[in-house]
Amino acid sequence: MKSVAVLLANGFEEGEALLVVDIIRRAGIQAHTISLKDKIVDGSHGIRIEADALFSDAVYSYDMVVLPGGLPGATNLRDDERVIKLLQDFNNKKKWIAAICAAPIVLAKAGVSDQKYITSYPAEDFKSVFDTSLYKEEPVVVDGNIVTSRGPATTFAFAYQLIECLGFSSEELKEGMLYNYMMKQS
Repeated sequence: MKSVAVLLANGFEEGEALLVVDIIRRAGIQAHTISLKDKIVDGSHGIRIEADALFSDAVYSYDMVVLPGGLPGATNLRDDERVIKLLQDFNNKKKWIAAICAAPIVLAKAGVSDQKYITSYPAEDFKSVFDTSLYKEEPVVVDGNIVTSRGPATTFAFAYQLIECLGFSSEELKEGMLYNYMMKQS
């Protein structure tokens, strides 16, 4: 069975983390929240959750790692050398790496977004970090084993894309969760 590790650091964007876990689990794929430090993690909007597990070497066994945005969550991920080593290992093994909103800054620090098409939250202080990447202003961007997305409003599209990257169809979920209906309305 495929498995996804969603890394949480204090200050994570709650919607980006929890909605991704929810949608991936609805697809029948294992998804676990992994805290960098404490079992209880505080989100950027004051929502406190209990992570499924603490960061350990077991995280290397997952098929995909997901980094939610949020501040200071993304900078806390970026400043943790264990996360940087994990991303470099996943990249070397061509395992899936996904980041949304501010979290692509972690990919830049790890050097895994070099010469890759990526996107992020559209603030200049984030975009300027990607001088060695090929920046696109699209809701979700996939380049090789790297998946990036813009922010909270793109979380549904991001999560459905992660399911597709893992080799499953997201079409039934899109219908059941009214995503396709909403997209037709716009």
